Amino acid sequence: MTDTDTDDWRLEATVDYPAHGDQLDHVIDDSRTAVEGPTVGEDVVVTHDDNKLFAYASGRAALDGARAALEAALGREHLAAAVVISRWEEKLELWRQVEPPLDSDTQGAMQAAEQEADTQVTRTLVASAGRFVQTEFEQTMVAAATRLELEYKLVEHRHLLTTQVAFTVTGPRHAVAEFERELRATARTTVRTQEEIGFSL
Repeated sequence: MTDTDTDDWRLEATVDYPAHGDQLDHVIDDSRTAVEGPTVGEDVVVTHDDNKLFAYASGRAALDGARAALEAALGREHLAAAVVISRWEEKLELWRQVEPPLDSDTQGAMQAAEQEADTQVTRTLVASAGRFVQTEFEQTMVAAATRLELEYKLVEHRHLLTTQVAFTVTGPRHAVAEFERELRATARTTVRTQEEIGFSL
């Protein structure tokens, strides 16, 4: 698990009763420019949607500072809000609620999801790369497999103008899924690069 003060953090504040957009815009402006009391730091992103305020920060300390500033600004508008603090869970690709604590049933479901994400799996993923970009494509994906700590085997099936590259990767399910996303994105990029090279010849 990563350092809890350097992850991505989110504050979600649900205003007790609907507040119009201009009022929440004023709350956000006030939280950044208050003459007295805490203010939201420049490294914190704050927005709103209907009667919800959202703040995003790269560390818990910055988010706590934003929370104090937003709650003070809400108070000056005579508004109250229920606040939920969450941390981005890369493995599960969701915001994990930290405060208030999850109930036992939800916590149990999260733990089960974590165990599922850590299950060891093996998948074979295939993509095609043109002969001008094949080496770069393979190097990029080998680097991705190494970074994700996956065991991998690479098999090439050469054709006249393209090579079909098969990666058999083994590791935690969440890491294999991330590798697949990167493979698809890299394959799309190399196709465009190949087309540009072919056009320029």
